[in-house]
Amino acid sequence: MSAKALCDLLLLLFVTAAAVSDLARRKIPNGWVLAGIATALVLQLWLSPERLPLAWLGGMATGFFLFLPLYVLRGMAAGDVKLMTMVGAFAGPWPAMLICFTTFLFGGVMAVVMILWQGSWRGCLRNMRQLLWPMIARAAGVPLAPMPLASHASVGNMPYGLAIALGTLVVQTHDYF
Repeated sequence: MSAKALCDLLLLLFVTAAAVSDLARRKIPNGWVLAGIATALVLQLWLSPERLPLAWLGGMATGFFLFLPLYVLRGMAAGDVKLMTMVGAFAGPWPAMLICFTTFLFGGVMAVVMILWQGSWRGCLRNMRQLLWPMIARAAGVPLAPMPLASHASVGNMPYGLAIALGTLVVQTHDYF
């Protein structure tokens, strides 16, 4: 087994464990994420120590900063951001970006299916309007006073760890088939 294949296999094991935990308990354990980041560090040191800052730190930064805005907007939990940071530590910056965008596609499909299945599309549209209207109005030149988001209940929560695992699986196994 090549070193890259071992790295990909370990990454898939970590994201699979996180996805199972997220499905079962709606929580991604910090212990898994920290163990994954430490494992990625060891693997990156072993595979190419001269690329460590770019591969390990750059990958973590890519995963973190692409998911952080969704956390700030309350569209995702902190565990999902930490998991994507770990994925970036394994994969490096460019694959982490591809995994993020693939994950967004899987997450979007999962969200639409869940909203339709639960029949909560009206609440979803209400929440989207509340988020988007101030941006649209300001872009059109309508002055608006800052307003806090209403305390409407979310239309549901989604085990986004599953979307991250699927995105990782698709991108990392692309070279093998």
